[in-house]
Amino acid sequence: MPPTKSARERFSVKYYMVAVLFILFDIEVIFLYPWAVNFRALGMFGYIEMILFILILFVGYIYILKKGALQWD
Repeated sequence: MPPTKSARERFSVKYYMVAVLFILFDIEVIFLYPWAVNFRALGMFGYIEMILFILILFVGYIYILKKGALQWD
């Protein structure tokens, strides 16, 4: 099959930013799963720690939205 474009085509930086952000927020789920399994054993301390973790990630997500990193203009 003959190629239609060059193999050295450049990608936009926005593509890589969205990929990195996806990985970052995907790792959040990896940390939430063991917490959910041991929710009762961790008690109130574990609950407060996870609320703080989610709050920090939420602030980061708001920052990303304000900077326009997810806009594809």
